Amino acid sequence: MPKRQPLQFYNEPLPGVDASELQGKLIVIEGPDAVGRTTQIMLLRQWLEQEGHAVLDTGMARSALAGKGIQMAKEGNTLGPITMTLFYTTDFADRLENEIMPALRAGFVVLIDRYIFSIMARAIARGEDRKWIEEVAGFALVPHAVFYLRAQVQHLVSRVVLGRGAFDYWESGMDLRFGPDMYESFLRYQARLIKALDTMVEPYEFTIIDAGQPIPQIFRSLQRQISRLQLGRPRTRRPAVKKAEG
Repeated sequence: MPKRQPLQFYNEPLPGVDASELQGKLIVIEGPDAVGRTTQIMLLRQWLEQEGHAVLDTGMARSALAGKGIQMAKEGNTLGPITMTLFYTTDFADRLENEIMPALRAGFVVLIDRYIFSIMARAIARGEDRKWIEEVAGFALVPHAVFYLRAQVQHLVSRVVLGRGAFDYWESGMDLRFGPDMYESFLRYQARLIKALDTMVEPYEFTIIDAGQPIPQIFRSLQRQISRLQLGRPRTRRPAVKKAEG
């Protein structure tokens, strides 16, 4: 498969979009549930802003169009797999058009907590056709980098137990009941999710980061990788004003 150029569309481009106008950097953090993506996004944003870069961070189910609807639908535990996939794809499309691309036009560094790959992996883990979901999500832009925080399922279990103390219905795949209880269903569903993401490493050029490392070590690894992306000139900082003596 030929190497895709960043900020080009995977398949059919969105109408009226000139990719040459997109000047920022698109950086994706991927991985299964409870792997620590959000923590790393927060640390990366702080670091990049301290370096003088304008940063947008965004993630799944945050769009003005579909975000609240997704949360409401999930509260009822009634979403079917295909409806869920299309709901999240709608959310992504809205954020792409109204948040991500405007920020890229303005030269921002855009940090994304999960991209189309998680939508695809969730669909595949629930038995949906891979070719279909790849075509559905083909309007996405190619990122400059995709960092895949990879972990073993037992590591995810430890993080859930120590961090939240309870398993989430959807993160456990209980809509399809992959196991007799939430714990077993979590193990089996997350294993399927990781397997689906693993199959995307080569075709979508993921950079694997060992998520079993301590948080600061993961952050330093991400820093080193992102520093190589030539983020461009940061915004000019105002010089400090010296107080008059006397």
